[in-house]
Amino acid sequence: MQLPRRGSILQSLLAAALLCAAPLTAQQPAPEDAPAPIQDNSFLIEEAYNQPAGIVQHINTFSRDRSGKTWAYGFTQEWPLFSQRHQVSYTVPVQRNESPPGTGVGDIAINYRYQLPTGRDDILAIAPRLSVLLPTGEVDKGRGAGGTGLQANLPVSAMLSRSVVTHFNAGATYTPSAENSAGDRDATTSFNAGQSLIWLFRPALNFMLELAWNRNEVLIDDGKTSRSNALLLAPGIRGALNFDSGLQIVPGIAVPIGIGPSKGERSLFFYVSFEHAFMKTAQ
Repeated sequence: MQLPRRGSILQSLLAAALLCAAPLTAQQPAPEDAPAPIQDNSFLIEEAYNQPAGIVQHINTFSRDRSGKTWAYGFTQEWPLFSQRHQVSYTVPVQRNESPPGTGVGDIAINYRYQLPTGRDDILAIAPRLSVLLPTGEVDKGRGAGGTGLQANLPVSAMLSRSVVTHFNAGATYTPSAENSAGDRDATTSFNAGQSLIWLFRPALNFMLELAWNRNEVLIDDGKTSRSNALLLAPGIRGALNFDSGLQIVPGIAVPIGIGPSKGERSLFFYVSFEHAFMKTAQ
């Protein structure tokens, strides 16, 4: 199946926004019973908001390149640990490769994140994360590093105004004993950075623009390491469905576009999360 053209996708996103929008007027203070804006539902960039106490989130992502021959699915489940300051989660990736062909599980991540007390959590949030990457993916199928890795990321989220939020990321992944398909082993180090702008057009309707950079280092067949850079610009949109039971469903879609070293690449990115209370005392 052929992916729709980028222009038609962006036009569809704009049309959806216009249908949901009321005529623009001067900003007024939000009423006390107004729904809270969407917050912890970014796509390519990690936001710095931990889960509140008693609330669990199930995150599903799916991306597919324009050829339709490769795709990647990820499932993440986030749990607060005693309070919002501490959060644990895990991520299970599943991917389909074209060369070598096949579908399977990649390297599973176990994550811990601590939300720093900034004194103004409603304006600025900082939540450093440390992850252990388990070697569950098959190296010869291109789905894993072949060794246990450590990943650190620093997400910073800031309210620039009542309707504009920005998120910043910087991180690194170190695998002390990565393996290639020939059985050679060596250490590899990869880096990531990114920035996003979120327009809170409505509390339950946001426009997004994310920029994500990765410098990946892999062990190749001759036992040496190879580095490659990827740079993606992703316009997107997300919405929220809030239910009286406390369940919140957030679907979203983005169109990652390769720029610079990734020029010519294009894909579709789908997102949906489910957030709900798991304790009766949760608000």
